Amino acid sequence: MSMIKEEKLEQLDMKRGTYQLIINGQRMDSQSGETFAVINPATGEEIARVAKASVEDAEKAVEAARNAFDKGKWRHFPVNKRSRILNKIAGIMRSRFNELVELEILDTGKSLSAAQGQVMQAIEDFEFYAGAIVSHRGSVNSLPGAFQNHTEQEPVGVCAQIIPWNYPLMMAAWKVAPAIATGCSIVVKPATLTPLTAIVLGEICLEAGVPAGVVNIVPGSGSTVGNYLVEHKNVDKVAFTGSTPVGKGIMEKASNTLKRVTLELGGKSPSLIFNDADIDAAVDGSLFGIFYNSGQSCEARSRLYVQEEIYDQFMEKFITKAKKLTLGDPFQKETHIGAIINQNQLDVIDGFVQSARKDGATIETGGAIASVKGFEEGFWYEPTIISNVSHDMEAVREEIFGPVAVVMKFKDEKEAVELANDSIYGLGSAVWTQNHARATRVSKQIKAGIVMINCPFSAFPGTPFGGYKQSGFGRELCVETLDLYCETKSIVSYYGDKPLNPLGV
Repeated sequence: MSMIKEEKLEQLDMKRGTYQLIINGQRMDSQSGETFAVINPATGEEIARVAKASVEDAEKAVEAARNAFDKGKWRHFPVNKRSRILNKIAGIMRSRFNELVELEILDTGKSLSAAQGQVMQAIEDFEFYAGAIVSHRGSVNSLPGAFQNHTEQEPVGVCAQIIPWNYPLMMAAWKVAPAIATGCSIVVKPATLTPLTAIVLGEICLEAGVPAGVVNIVPGSGSTVGNYLVEHKNVDKVAFTGSTPVGKGIMEKASNTLKRVTLELGGKSPSLIFNDADIDAAVDGSLFGIFYNSGQSCEARSRLYVQEEIYDQFMEKFITKAKKLTLGDPFQKETHIGAIINQNQLDVIDGFVQSARKDGATIETGGAIASVKGFEEGFWYEPTIISNVSHDMEAVREEIFGPVAVVMKFKDEKEAVELANDSIYGLGSAVWTQNHARATRVSKQIKAGIVMINCPFSAFPGTPFGGYKQSGFGRELCVETLDLYCETKSIVSYYGDKPLNPLGV
């Protein structure tokens, strides 16, 4: 880390000390007094200590959120006032953009360009929902006779929001913004590996005028704090982003109290590259699709299917460019790929790669844990491309969550669709072709929540994000998300001039 970065971090630590919980508008230590270390994945060094929430802290947070929802003013604020506060949150985030980017890099080890893009989208999420909530209202329905029906959208209540470690601030924004826009109160449990920017976001919400108790931040373990929130009788909804196995457990636990649940889970997203594709565009898009964020993305396009006529040409360019990708100081603009989150994930990635090697696959490039000069104590993995694979290999079927792409040939459109759909997951997908009719046909047949046609990007504020099959259910990042934080109340009234006597008594 450069001296400039060290000075900035030192000033931040002197100002803050240990990062604290945020409960009922107050920064506080955990009741147990415990803290945990946050490690910079690029260096392996401790960068901060964070109060470790316990079940007792989670209980206080739920009580605060319940009281704020049942007795507080936030849900009753005029929608325009909530909108102004969301815009104010975005404005404060813009004014602290560099700080948030730096914290995100230190927290995750991701590259500068990745952190900048994700922080900017988090800001734009609040701006989007500030506008979307203004027009989010009920409907009026025609009924026969002298009857009238209208619906109202009411906030669902107290929401537990469990945030993953791969996009700490952006995923927090995806959940916090629509929830508070509708008038809900929330308890946010950020990942213990990457809690810093979520805590800062909680502070920004308070600064912007969100009342005490509406936004509570309790970093703690999933097995204790996470499970406690999911099972709590006073929590009305759970929103979770993370692995499919954990999502299944949350769904099961939430069923005991019939909580509303939104799950954005794992993926093994395919990219179909047809023989009429712009090969250079497909190569560049495929590089981004798997190596962005060090491959630690739920919708990473990690399965590449290339039509046999252009397979050799595509692979030559794909491998050549992958070898040019730079691992290094996350704060440098020249760095393409940042660090892996921790040693455990590094071992998981390498385990899948070595399994593929053992099964007879060909490692075209990469395939090993990397050592980066000046960052030898960090966690790094080489950009890896694997060919000669089949669908019975673990590396092809399972989510690796790292910078590893598997590549196969296909003969025709029918086989391409079959291969793409041969997965338990259905989150993202990509189609590369200059034939508009083909793009339309294929996109309609792919069983995935997101289809990117000649485009490497999957998420913009306003575009629904979510999956089919075991990639979860519910959509985030869009107007429809507001419905997931609301109950629809149907009101039927009679306006006739004669009293009703349906039983004729």
